[in-house]
Amino acid sequence: MDASKMKVRLITAGLLLGLVLSSLEQTVVSTAMPAIVKELGGLSLYSWVFTLYMLTSTVTMPIYGKLADLFGRKKVYLVGLSLFLGGSALCGFAGSMLELILYRGIQGLGAGALMPVAFTIIADLFPPEKRARFMGVFSAVFTLSSILGPTVGGFLVEYGDWSFIFFLNLPIGIPAFFLIAYALQESMAMEKRRVDWIGAVTFTAAVVSILLALVMGGEQHQGEINQGGWGSPLVVALFSTGLLLLALFVWIENKVTEPMIPLHLFRIRTLLFSNLTGFFASGALFGGIAYIPLFVQAVIGVSPSMAGYSLTPLMLASVVTSTISGRLMKKLSYRAILIVSLALMTAGFFLLSRMTAATSIGEMILLMAITGLGMGAIFPTVGTAAQNAVDMRNRGVATSTNQFFRSIGGTIGVSILGSLFAERLAAGISRIRMNIPEEHWQQVSDPQVLLQPETRASMPQEMVQALQYVFSDALSIVFALGMGFVLVSLVTSTFMGQARLVEAAKS
Repeated sequence: MDASKMKVRLITAGLLLGLVLSSLEQTVVSTAMPAIVKELGGLSLYSWVFTLYMLTSTVTMPIYGKLADLFGRKKVYLVGLSLFLGGSALCGFAGSMLELILYRGIQGLGAGALMPVAFTIIADLFPPEKRARFMGVFSAVFTLSSILGPTVGGFLVEYGDWSFIFFLNLPIGIPAFFLIAYALQESMAMEKRRVDWIGAVTFTAAVVSILLALVMGGEQHQGEINQGGWGSPLVVALFSTGLLLLALFVWIENKVTEPMIPLHLFRIRTLLFSNLTGFFASGALFGGIAYIPLFVQAVIGVSPSMAGYSLTPLMLASVVTSTISGRLMKKLSYRAILIVSLALMTAGFFLLSRMTAATSIGEMILLMAITGLGMGAIFPTVGTAAQNAVDMRNRGVATSTNQFFRSIGGTIGVSILGSLFAERLAAGISRIRMNIPEEHWQQVSDPQVLLQPETRASMPQEMVQALQYVFSDALSIVFALGMGFVLVSLVTSTFMGQARLVEAAKS
């Protein structure tokens, strides 16, 4: 094997390790949070451990993509990986919930580079016919790592300490750093290109304002902050500020010579509609299937430990189609793959919306397998379509912008569907109140009793059935609206034309 092939393999191994870091982090922390709260306290700040990580990682994605185009993929990726590993080490040493939240923000600053820049490097390394295959393999690795996250988190917390979930990142990430540092060589043009820092700051402020409004609006509907919901003064002010700053950002980008996000790229049909397709598909995916474990535990009645594995059939099914998506892209147009995949995902969400307390575990596995088979090829396809719609000079920003749209779509989906679920659940509880004896009302007024096996076992069966119906009804609406998001995604995919992998590749 010659030296160049060996270096390509080393780079690929390093990028895969970085991808494992990124995917594990999304699931392993949630498993360890009860133990963290028990030791550090700060239950009222619970959600901010996730929120600040999400904010910093999402908002930096397009910025990292542009910086990778300006200064090289290697430098930007290594800076992001260093921030992530430094934040991980600090999280492990956190002595309070406030410290943990701050260090999670540092982690997120680095995480924003891991996936977008990694996929950009893959696009640089491999020709189109191999590029799509690697995108599918990387997506499969990401999914499998996400499945392992809860198991890894539970094991480390049970047999060690919660800090181990953060220190685990170091033996994975440090080898990745040295592999990329050694093997990846690139030469950047010596022309001087200015960084649009004003645009970057304006964009950051706009996105942070909008994301905070989405998070707080969803939380308020669930009574976690204060009454007022989406119409509260704070949420309205954040939305208004975000939209104004977004308008200012667009104005700035049209004036500067080297914009942070070149808006002319969105006139490329493949790029525009691949971003929109990913946006709505992510809204359905992250917003809808986030409630499958809740359905399994509250309605069907499995144990909390079993509910944690309820998404495994969906994830495993998605691995199948994400792995073969590269081969499909060599033979079919992006649109053809997406239409079939999204139609299958639509059918899956429709069937999920029809579930009731009578639905068996076997039936649920089948429904999730259908949904997962549809889901698997979507994100590798839209990602490949986006990065191959532009030349190498803009490949970083195109790839990272596609990741950004998917992340924002997921955040909006979780907020909207979460608020809808909370409202529907509250309305259902009010409807059944007249049939509940007053002495039992206090017990039933909190529907979370269905999530507590001991309390559930002590309740009269008719009360349990009434609450199961309320939960099932609320969740069916969530899955139905998720299906609506998938349908919009299906429509946007039809506008991608006949663009294909080889035709789109430019260098």
